Amino acid sequence: MSISKKYGRTYHYPFSPGTSSDDRINTHYWESVSNFPCLIHTEKLDGENNCLSRHGVFARSHVAPTVSPWTQAIRQHWQLLKNDLGNYEIFGENLYAIHSIAYRTIEHHYYVFAVREHDTWLSWEETCFIAACFDLPTVPVIAITGPHTDKEEYEQLLLSWVKGAGAFDPADAISGVPCTMEGLVSRNSNTYTVNAFADNVFKYVRKGHVKTDEHWTRNWKRAPLKHERYVDPL
Repeated sequence: MSISKKYGRTYHYPFSPGTSSDDRINTHYWESVSNFPCLIHTEKLDGENNCLSRHGVFARSHVAPTVSPWTQAIRQHWQLLKNDLGNYEIFGENLYAIHSIAYRTIEHHYYVFAVREHDTWLSWEETCFIAACFDLPTVPVIAITGPHTDKEEYEQLLLSWVKGAGAFDPADAISGVPCTMEGLVSRNSNTYTVNAFADNVFKYVRKGHVKTDEHWTRNWKRAPLKHERYVDPL
């Protein structure tokens, strides 16, 4: 039995090309988006979804806390937070291990994207406040928009954003060639219930993003932080 509920599966926008056979698509996303007074669009980072709660640090499964070597740093930080978390469950992208994208200017290894309290996902404003209280950064915000009345205009806007590199100078982890961001995540800026998750959060992922396989954990590498990278003074 799980200690808590894991993070829900985020449905793709219908125009998201980076879907796989087990992904889900929200073909009716516009019914929700057109009714939101405000949306937060954040960069989708290529890492591992880690949850910090009073019970421990969890990866995708919430049956038991994770003990993977690439979560050691965030587990050490969790030791400083655990007694103050209360009912908050903080969800963030752990970039400690390099996956398909190598980020060359990250200053932290853990970026918060959501906070849950009981059966409610907190608003973006509350999420940022709680992250700051625990001295944790949030994922980069691409834009804050809304309300929206034109579906085609909305889709073209998102497609223009995902052509960019994002906030952390990404490069293909295998070739080292600069690349565009993995994608983006759009969410209702207000609170919503756990049961309504699929109608309040949507994602776009670029085609051919994943370059790793099930064996990547055997030879994983730590992502260096910005200040750790050598810069040629010439």
